[in-house]
Amino acid sequence: MTNSIDQLPARQQQALKTRSRLLKAGKEIFLENGFQKATISQIIKKAKTGYGTAYVYFKNKDELFITLMEDLMNQFYEVAEMPFKPQTKDEAYENIKKQVRLFLQLALDEQDMMKVVKEAIGVSPEIDHKWYMIRERFIERISVDIRYAQVQKLAKQHLDPSLTARGWFYSNEMFMWELVMNEDKYEMEDIIVNLTSMYTGGLYE
Repeated sequence: MTNSIDQLPARQQQALKTRSRLLKAGKEIFLENGFQKATISQIIKKAKTGYGTAYVYFKNKDELFITLMEDLMNQFYEVAEMPFKPQTKDEAYENIKKQVRLFLQLALDEQDMMKVVKEAIGVSPEIDHKWYMIRERFIERISVDIRYAQVQKLAKQHLDPSLTARGWFYSNEMFMWELVMNEDKYEMEDIIVNLTSMYTGGLYE
């Protein structure tokens, strides 16, 4: 099977390869030096490309990092967007528990990169804003699942889906950072069970 990149004109192939090389080099530099100490010059040197060429693709290290962060977050979105059509409270509990486990395990699997994300959110307004937008996408997706559960008469009707989703996401996010930054503080299984029980107990009839 022919790779789709091979079907593009040579100029476009070269552009995609250069961009990919910059992203790969960027990830290595960020992991090696952290966000604040990494420089665009280090990335360009590692990618073996020219400054003029590099700035065609990314105006600065923040922009390059945002692309890496979006690629990483797409893996989390896949978990958030798993089909959610429970018919009973018990089924909802198992589905939600599975999602929490996958979400937290992914954060641990990508622990080194997630630590750089945490650092970057604290020092770059651009990345902080991007993280806000990422949060909002997760919260909207959770709201959809809550509205479904309410329509199915599984969840309490008086609860506001958006506010409930926001509280649920922030709880998950807090424990995600706890695990990423201080892995030994809590047992992941304890977090999963407590989070899921608290959420389903408060939301579901």
